[in-house]
Amino acid sequence: MSTTTAQPVPGRGASTWGPGRVLALIGGSVIALVALGLALAGLSMVLAHATARDSAGFYTSSTERFTTQTYALTSEGLQIGDVRGEGADWALDALDATVRVRASAPDGRPVFIGVAREADLDRYLTQVAHEEITDVEGGPFTYDSLRRDGTAAPGVPAAARIWIASASGGGTQALTWEPEGGRWAVAVMNASGSRAVSADVSVGAKSGAVLPLGLVLLGLGVVGLAGSAALIWLAVREPGAPAGGATVPAPEAATAEAATAEPATAEQPYPLRFEGRLDEPLSRGLWLVKWVLAFPHWLVLAFLWVAYHVMTLVALVAILFTGRYPRAIFDFNVGVLRWTWRVVHYACALGTDRYPPFTLAPADYPAELDVPYPERLSRGKAFFKPWLLILPHWFVVAAFLGWWDGPPGLFPVLAVIGGGMLLFTGRYPREVFGLVLGIARWVARVVVYAGLMRDEYPPFRLDR
Repeated sequence: MSTTTAQPVPGRGASTWGPGRVLALIGGSVIALVALGLALAGLSMVLAHATARDSAGFYTSSTERFTTQTYALTSEGLQIGDVRGEGADWALDALDATVRVRASAPDGRPVFIGVAREADLDRYLTQVAHEEITDVEGGPFTYDSLRRDGTAAPGVPAAARIWIASASGGGTQALTWEPEGGRWAVAVMNASGSRAVSADVSVGAKSGAVLPLGLVLLGLGVVGLAGSAALIWLAVREPGAPAGGATVPAPEAATAEAATAEPATAEQPYPLRFEGRLDEPLSRGLWLVKWVLAFPHWLVLAFLWVAYHVMTLVALVAILFTGRYPRAIFDFNVGVLRWTWRVVHYACALGTDRYPPFTLAPADYPAELDVPYPERLSRGKAFFKPWLLILPHWFVVAAFLGWWDGPPGLFPVLAVIGGGMLLFTGRYPREVFGLVLGIARWVARVVVYAGLMRDEYPPFRLDR
């Protein structure tokens, strides 16, 4: 059986990605993400204005029951502006907001609802047993509270002169309040001021700014998406390329077209050129600060990976409609993987002391990566590769690299072991480096497949 070896295509690839094109692509991708967020936020606000309001124009929560054996239920710490209320009035005027709190006692007893400044309510209930709601969660509904003990009785709450807005009486009571700057608290009590409060409560709000703000955000999002599309198109279009987007096929094209989605075998290596050389001699202590020295690279890569993910979504659409991965995008994404592997080889795998170059293109460096360009890709598999077909590999990769907020994975542990041996003996054990390199190769194959660059399923092995 014939084998394939991924070699760079002369005259093509990431070398055509100059600084201007890369900056245009990164800028377009960042703008696209921001614009998409604005458009989705604006669309949700427009839809909420059209469908989520009641007859009085309020967006209302579900009605839930709160109970306490004390004299009052309170919710405190609602801060608008700073503590003195400064700097908030202009925003409140622009929002034209109104808050509504509804409450009723399940046994029909008269209830009281009041809004007061937090300091005033604290003084009113200083010696009164009450329960403060600290957190509310839905699905199923639960809430957390703190009990404040006291020996005094509050008396009839409506008689207190602390309330900015209040409602009291039998049946369902509705308090409406136009918020102003300051720190506020809400209290629900029996109208008589007696113990054992039980109330079914809902909270609503309305604002005259929802629809105008939604339309503005939606408009900004659409304009931003159009601008980002123009920037991305200018970046990915090949200078002097034919209008139809034809590209020069890679030398491996015939083999790539005939490749199946079966895992690569020992006779048929995976179509990924992945090199990592232990570049001895290595400094004993430099590895301790390499991750700091590589900070400029981490910063650039953060933006490059934003563009990578946006371009992968663009490639997904192209594959679904044409069965082809746009060549310019393919070259860029391979360049991002290549750059990332060099930095990982330097700062994480600790395989070299040579500082990585700032380029997407192939370079004379102890770590290199390349992927042969596939002339055709499966349309049916494209959508399912990143999250379903590759799922078994994601579990393996998580074990290699470490789970989020979990214990470290095998890769960082092996790298620290290798670094420790280097520190104390002056030698990086080749056996340890071989495992580190194998894990990195496995991860690279998974990323290539999940990034839609190849249809061949990655093998479950560390070697080539």
